[in-house]
Amino acid sequence: MSEAEILLLGFIAGATIFLGLPVGRMRRLSADTRQFLNALAIGILLFLLWDVLSHAFEPIDAALGDLHNGDGGFAPVLGYAVVFFSGLGIGLMGLVYYERWFARRQSRLTGEPAAALAPGDLGEATSAEATHGAVAVADRFTTAQRLALMIAIGIGLHNFGEGLAIGASAAADEISLATVLVIGFALHNATEGFGIVAPLAAAGERPSWSFLLAMGAIGGGPTFLGTLIGSHVTNEAVNVAFLTLAAGSILYVVIELLGVARRAGAKELIFWGVFLGLVAGFLTDMVVTAGGA
Repeated sequence: MSEAEILLLGFIAGATIFLGLPVGRMRRLSADTRQFLNALAIGILLFLLWDVLSHAFEPIDAALGDLHNGDGGFAPVLGYAVVFFSGLGIGLMGLVYYERWFARRQSRLTGEPAAALAPGDLGEATSAEATHGAVAVADRFTTAQRLALMIAIGIGLHNFGEGLAIGASAAADEISLATVLVIGFALHNATEGFGIVAPLAAAGERPSWSFLLAMGAIGGGPTFLGTLIGSHVTNEAVNVAFLTLAAGSILYVVIELLGVARRAGAKELIFWGVFLGLVAGFLTDMVVTAGGA
């Protein structure tokens, strides 16, 4: 398989994330629909969290098996464990401290208490006035938009690992495996688009097409990049690092969305959304498993 064909596989797998993003542009969504979309995103992200952590733990499990059988030492176990827990901690706590820093920075610029700008309420964050000079793009985002950005980043890190798998299998001429991976990951990405726009739907915000395009590029683009790198270089430790960074950021977002869902009420509707999100995640994973991946 030529490099162009390998890259095309990565592009197809990543581009399907745009299929779910237009939901964020739908007008006049009812409160129940917004709550359901938020809950559906939680279910999808919970599946992704399980999927990412299970794949990231595989090298540790294999190293532990070698250690038990006397075929390996303790060093690989320790090395992978350090990468695993470091990536998970940085992915989770990095976002916690970023939000704290952002709230304090906005408080200094606007004079509002930092607590009023804390994430999770999906209210609109006040932007800095022009008199404060140029500010970062994230400063002009609402709280819902920042949460959508964090979801896109977490999914992007996860998709980078998927791209590595596509590139490595295609480069090894395992064409059938690469094809099945593309189909499975494409289905995954299509559902992940809903996850990105869920905070916006829950807040009743209608994003611009440019914002959706940017979120799609952040979430789906790393699949293409990972395919390019995976077709030339395969490194298990790097894969574990990216997967655990993704897991930490996804866990942060899940906790945030759960807070939104709890305040919204409609308990039965929320649990149905979470359940169907999990079902969607596992059904698409079954496609990959059925192909022997």
